[in-house]
Amino acid sequence: MSDALPAIAVVIPFLDEAAALPATLAALERARRAEGAPRCEVVAVDAGSADASRDVLARYGIGVIDAPRGRASQMNAGAAATRAPTILFLHADTLLPGDGLCAIVDAARRPGFVYGGFHHRFDGHDWRLAAISWMHNLRCAMVRTYYGDQAMFVARDAFERAGGFPPTRVEDIDLSQKLRAAGAPAFVPQAVVTSARKFVALGVWRGFALVLAILVCHTFGWRLPASFFADVR
Repeated sequence: MSDALPAIAVVIPFLDEAAALPATLAALERARRAEGAPRCEVVAVDAGSADASRDVLARYGIGVIDAPRGRASQMNAGAAATRAPTILFLHADTLLPGDGLCAIVDAARRPGFVYGGFHHRFDGHDWRLAAISWMHNLRCAMVRTYYGDQAMFVARDAFERAGGFPPTRVEDIDLSQKLRAAGAPAFVPQAVVTSARKFVALGVWRGFALVLAILVCHTFGWRLPASFFADVR
């Protein structure tokens, strides 16, 4: 086995995701086997799952560590347990495209690389969800902040200088805002596909309204009610 440093560390935070993980891990495996794909190290971070998530991960040979509940805590623990110079934070219900790892390496090779993300698409064929993704991608291009379900990837040195993910309700946006002060992001044209399960369960427009309310509160520095996050996080 080569002792060469992996190019990408893939960190997968999860909590009771046995239903979603098989598709996510299959997509990751396809990306790892793509022509020209970089070497990766993969770690999954559990926050106390009570379902068969660990069994699913074991079938793919992926190691699991434990961390306190919360995506920020879990992703920071996963980053600390890896060593590759670029870290990909992959949600348990998000599917990488087949050339996704190659796209990350290409972006990371550019001078001054700090962080990046993928374009976003929901699964299914609901035009309302497609419209929400379109607006979401437009917003990200304008304000240079990413959501976690865009498969954020970060240069390790920049991630450590920023102090990792902050322990906030919107850790992905808050980290993006720190990182954009250090350099422009790489918004790669490939799209990741995220499960629309939460929007479908809530109702598409209600879910969209909750996300907008979170963004408005965050923008104006208003307190974010915990109830906002119970359904959409």
